[in-house]
Amino acid sequence: MSETTVTRADLSEAVYQEVGLSRNDSATLVETVLGEIVDALTRGETVKISSFGSFSVRQKGRRVGRNPKTGEEVPILPRRVLVFRASHVLKNKINRSMTKAGQAPVTAVGTPAAAPKPAAPTGSTPNKG
Repeated sequence: MSETTVTRADLSEAVYQEVGLSRNDSATLVETVLGEIVDALTRGETVKISSFGSFSVRQKGRRVGRNPKTGEEVPILPRRVLVFRASHVLKNKINRSMTKAGQAPVTAVGTPAAAPKPAAPTGSTPNKG
């Protein structure tokens, strides 16, 4: 896996290169888009970006957890969590790029996908006996 991170500056530079806006206008555009996403999520709205995915905020209720060191019960307060669900288009692109790189695609549980089984031969089968 790649260890690089795409930053706001990288996004601004990409807009500058692709769209041709000035560097300042490109940075302002990226900040405006990210700000709109943050504002919508703060209001509890779902943000859907076609061919990319959906961001939403989910409410988690109060529950009891345990301190793994002591086993003591600890209350976990209700909170809101951010959830991202990738679109099928994005998932397919990621999996295609992995197979091009020679890596086995990963299944939902995190294990490499099994290779497909060869098809059973057709035609007559030899008699035993």
